[in-house]
Amino acid sequence: MASSLNLLYTHTDPPLLPDFYQSKHVVYSLRSFTEFSRRKRMVSPAIALAFLPLLLTLLIRYRFYFVLFYRAVLLRVWRDCRTGLSREERCFQYVLTNATPGDPESILDGFDSWCTKKEFISHIGPKKGKILDRLLSEHSPLTVLELGAHCGYSTVRIARALPLGARLFSVEMDQKNAAIAEKVIRLAGFDEALVELIVCPSDEVIPRLRADFDLEKLDFVFMDHWKKCYLPDLQMLEGSGLLGKGSMILADNVLFPGAPNFLRYIRRCGLYEWRVHRATLEYSKGIRDGMAELVYQGTK
Repeated sequence: MASSLNLLYTHTDPPLLPDFYQSKHVVYSLRSFTEFSRRKRMVSPAIALAFLPLLLTLLIRYRFYFVLFYRAVLLRVWRDCRTGLSREERCFQYVLTNATPGDPESILDGFDSWCTKKEFISHIGPKKGKILDRLLSEHSPLTVLELGAHCGYSTVRIARALPLGARLFSVEMDQKNAAIAEKVIRLAGFDEALVELIVCPSDEVIPRLRADFDLEKLDFVFMDHWKKCYLPDLQMLEGSGLLGKGSMILADNVLFPGAPNFLRYIRRCGLYEWRVHRATLEYSKGIRDGMAELVYQGTK
């Protein structure tokens, strides 16, 4: 009993530590760690304050990109979950409600209103669209290929500017977007005699254009699909023999998101007279973009 009592101590007694914890090295390490923690708490706010000007500079400099990320990504994901509809389906419902059937201008205005006030969708938009309108008016092409119909905005914009007897072949690989584009095209009043919508990847369509659609030459090509496909599709068009002297290619978004390999190729290949129409990204402010205009000059 006495030996058991010797092991007890009152609440006023200091706890008995093993010899290891009472060594000088361990005591010194504990004190050093305590001092480091104290200094760290003092330095952290100072570091945060030092980086604050840099953070503010980045926010101001890239504010338009943050706005674009919010409108194009965050808002889209939230509304997809809330409505159960895709962004393109919501846009079509708005156009269907607010546009006049058979009136292409009314349909384009509906798209522009939605993309400006509601959600961002990467169509060519009204500002760059005027460049497209002018080139179509100047050249009056009879055979036009569109790569990337998306929701049908640019398809309607092109079709309304074509001369009598022209044909527009519009390619869209996404089946859901193609279904919406089909509705938009017919809502605008264009039938299959004028607009042929082809639901297939561009690299599968281009080699078959001559055989499947009896095409001899393309007068005008509008590119607004995946930017990584611009160069291989252009080279495929060259190899197909569908580009003749004077054939025009207009490629959107060559500066943002950008198509650097495409631009590098047209600078070096010597097959085109070309220029870049500088503009801003559709339905956005402060983000520089541009469209490349190419005129095919034939083989070297």
